Amino acid sequence: MANTGKVRIIAGRWRGRTITFPDHTGLRPTPSRIRETLFNWLAPSLHGARCLDMFAGSGALGLEALSRGAFSCDFVECANEPVQALNAQLRQLGGESQAAVYQADALQWCQDQHYDIVFVDPPFAAHLCEGAIKHLLRNAMVARGSQIYLEQSALAPPSSTEPLAVLKDKQAGDVRYRLLEVD
Repeated sequence: MANTGKVRIIAGRWRGRTITFPDHTGLRPTPSRIRETLFNWLAPSLHGARCLDMFAGSGALGLEALSRGAFSCDFVECANEPVQALNAQLRQLGGESQAAVYQADALQWCQDQHYDIVFVDPPFAAHLCEGAIKHLLRNAMVARGSQIYLEQSALAPPSSTEPLAVLKDKQAGDVRYRLLEVD
């Protein structure tokens, strides 16, 4: 990887480990300050959770979840370079037995299982949050009590979260982030 970015895992068994990711259009890992807040929100429900990192990119959200005690995480990313980098990171961390990486369009990909926690952090310019929620609900990939994290540009109009309950809603700089729950 000629041009790479780096992000540090904040807490858990891989605390302090640096993960690298390719310089790829639209790929911008969730900043550490926002990840810290998010995982404080998720702390009561994270241990043993089945997670989905829907627009994985660097994999920072799913890797942080695994580091902090999630049972498993599926990573879905459409671009080849980030998929290869994520597989390499999982091998280096020894987390490949708890994870699967799929190279696919997140809005076409479907698993026949429920996820406890889903991370939805698509490229901001693509405006995919509403479509992701509809996809998850239509394909029964979430169930009552599942939590969905949405991250989007604060400059864009907020995505509709119907019919989900908004648990948390914050903004940091140009990032708006929310935690939703399936009723």
